[in-house]
Amino acid sequence: MPAVDYHGHTTLITGASAGLGAEFARQLAARGSDLVLVARRRERLEKLATELREQHRIQVHVVEMDLATEHPGQALAAQVAQLGLHVTSLINNAGFATFGPFHQAEPDRLRREIAVDVTAVADISRAFIDQLRTAGRGVLVNVASMAAYQPNPRMALYGATKAFVLSLTEALWEESRGTGLRVLALSPGATRTEFFEVVGTPQAAGGTRLASPVDVVRTALAALDRRNPPPSVIAGRMNRVMVFLARRLATRRQVIRAIGRLTAKGA
Repeated sequence: MPAVDYHGHTTLITGASAGLGAEFARQLAARGSDLVLVARRRERLEKLATELREQHRIQVHVVEMDLATEHPGQALAAQVAQLGLHVTSLINNAGFATFGPFHQAEPDRLRREIAVDVTAVADISRAFIDQLRTAGRGVLVNVASMAAYQPNPRMALYGATKAFVLSLTEALWEESRGTGLRVLALSPGATRTEFFEVVGTPQAAGGTRLASPVDVVRTALAALDRRNPPPSVIAGRMNRVMVFLARRLATRRQVIRAIGRLTAKGA
């Protein structure tokens, strides 16, 4: 039996209209959780909500929101309160990247990337963590990335934002010990989602094989099901091996140069 019983939970998921967010919604719905789906594309959210209500007989609420706006955590908490809901679990999944040399990137796009990938993650986590800790039985998952483990030439800002997410979440894991709240940073590698369409080139993956969203989410939920869940998990055996080898066998200079060669394939 899973260590986490999601029946009676209300899980809020950002970036839920596609990709990992939608997959988290499907797998958590199958395990009994009610859902609050958050994204900008309401039509997609409504379609997914209908699917999950019909298949799993759960409650699904939809919140249309642009997380790049000011104070997203406060705004989201207010909307959830208006719905009369008490969130017990949170999946911060929304995010996007910019590909190309940093000095050529549009400043407005970079500001939006920071707003969604950094500010919203911290702000939403802070807005809900008190009630998550009070519930004492849920999960807080922040989606980081393999990009969190080293600098990423041509995706410099994205790697930096995910390093922030990884560091923040692992610290919250320690702070939340003993409360019953399970905290996890999930670090996928290149995954078969709309991520690369938003980036602007599928070659930003550096030619690596794309993982299935189903497998990535299963990795996260399996980690949370452990008796003593870890602070973070890397999805994919080869990704875990690569991080291990980079830390043990290569210098910082060598790692950065190697990542630079991979991302140059998409330039």
